[in-house]
This record gives sequence, structure tokens and C-alpha cells, in this order.
Amino acid sequence: MTAVLKHELRLYFHSLTAYLFGAFLLAFIGIGSMLYNLQAAVSNFEYVLSFGCLVFVVIVPILTMRVIAEERKQKTDQLLYSLPITAAQVIMGKYLALLIVYFIPLCIICLYPLIFSQFGDVYLLTSYGSIAAFFLMGAALLALGLFISSLTDSQGFAAGIGIAVILLNYYSVSLSEYISSTAFGSAVVICAMIFVLAWVIRHLTKNEGLAFGTGLVLLAVTIAAFYMDVTKFEGLLPKIVTKLSLFERFYSFVNGVFDLTAVVYYVTFAAFFLFLSVQSLEKRRYN
Repeated sequence: MTAVLKHELRLYFHSLTAYLFGAFLLAFIGIGSMLYNLQAAVSNFEYVLSFGCLVFVVIVPILTMRVIAEERKQKTDQLLYSLPITAAQVIMGKYLALLIVYFIPLCIICLYPLIFSQFGDVYLLTSYGSIAAFFLMGAALLALGLFISSLTDSQGFAAGIGIAVILLNYYSVSLSEYISSTAFGSAVVICAMIFVLAWVIRHLTKNEGLAFGTGLVLLAVTIAAFYMDVTKFEGLLPKIVTKLSLFERFYSFVNGVFDLTAVVYYVTFAAFFLFLSVQSLEKRRYN
């Protein structure tokens, strides 16, 4: 794992990837600081981070699009399979390298509240709590980007899908307000999500029986629950979307509330997609 970590770090810092990532992140946070803390004279640095969340739509795909996709395209992933390390160690090595590249500009951002506190009252506890949550949310999104990169050998496709998925998650709560919150509408969207889950299972395992069986069981449970008590599905879709949104959970930290459930969600989210990345790599190795 250490060898993979060192190799990935060399690739990032011997190319423009790490520098573009850091530049985009620092520029976006810098613009937010200028608008909120300087021009509007607002002492809450956490509002800047709330504004800066949108930058993940660009910087995460930039950083993760080549992690595995480029290896598959150039067939260098076959060298990894010949090494005496497991797929989990390969994924963790690559993921830790991503976290290090992400952590470096955040260290610079950590200086901003201290600088602003010299010229006014800054809520340091809330600011640094929000920075910690910002790191966890970014770590979760990096795990998602790593998984998307493991599904294809095209960097462009991986970046495009990554941008679409993160953008959808960012605006999901707003979009859910325009989607029918009736019981039938919620049931239809849940069934669509089950079909997507079944497709992911089939893609990762190549086991049509497992994918079909899982989808069928979940559909049967959903339909049975719908007919048993239809009122439970009313307004269910906005609630599900809000619970699944990474960005919506971050806003509780911005409001000065340390949400432990959000921390658990971020860690679980990252672990889940790292697990899927391992399975995707294992499938490739056996094929």
C-alpha cells in the first residue's frame, strides 16, 4: 500500500493535477472570503465554506478521473494485479494519496479564520468545526469519484459522470421540491432507485441472478409497503433526498451545530464507495 501511495503522490505532484486542484479550491474559497468576510464584513467564515461547496463539482472529478480509468486505458493496471498486494491495499493507497492532496490546501485555508480574527470577532470553534466537516464531505466525494473512475477506462467519461452525480447531489434537495411528493410519485422514484441498484450489483458481480433477485425482493417489499399504508409514502421522496444529500448535512455545521450523525454518514458513505471500488477492481482482476 505504501508503494502505491508514493507512486500516486509522485504522479500528482509531477503533473499539474495537484496544483490545479489546490488552485481551484483556494481561488474559490478566496473569492468567498472576499465577498463575505471582507466586502460584506461578515465575521462567519463558515459561510464561506458553504459558498465554496459548489467547487467540489469541478475539483473532485479533476482529481479522481484518472485514478483508475487511466490505468485501465494504458493497461498498467495489469502490473498492479501482479504485485503481492490485495485490491483493498491498492484502493486504500490511491485513496490516501487523494486525501493528502486534498488536505494540503485545507491546511492553508485553516489560516484564514486566524487572520480574520485579528481584525474582528470570528467564531473560531464554529469555523474549524465547519472546516473539519468540509474535509469529511470532500473525503466522501473523493471516494465516490474513485468508484466512478473504476467503472471506465475513459477519463472524460469518468469526469463527466462525476460532475453530473455531484451536481445532482448538490441540487437534489431543491429539485425534490419540484418533483411530486405524492405517495405514488415517491413510490415510482424508489422503484427507479432499486433498478439502478440492481444494475450496479450486476455490473460489479456479473451475477444476473443476484442482481435480479435483489431488485425483485426490494420491489416486492416496496409494493407491499405501498399497499399496506399508502400514507407513509406521502412526502417520502423529499425526506429521502434530504437524508442522502452530503451538502445538506454540511449546512448544520455552518449553522453552529456539531452533527455527529453527519460525521457517521460521511465516514459510512466513503467506506461504502471504497468497498465498491475494491469489488470493481477485483472483478477486473479475475476477468
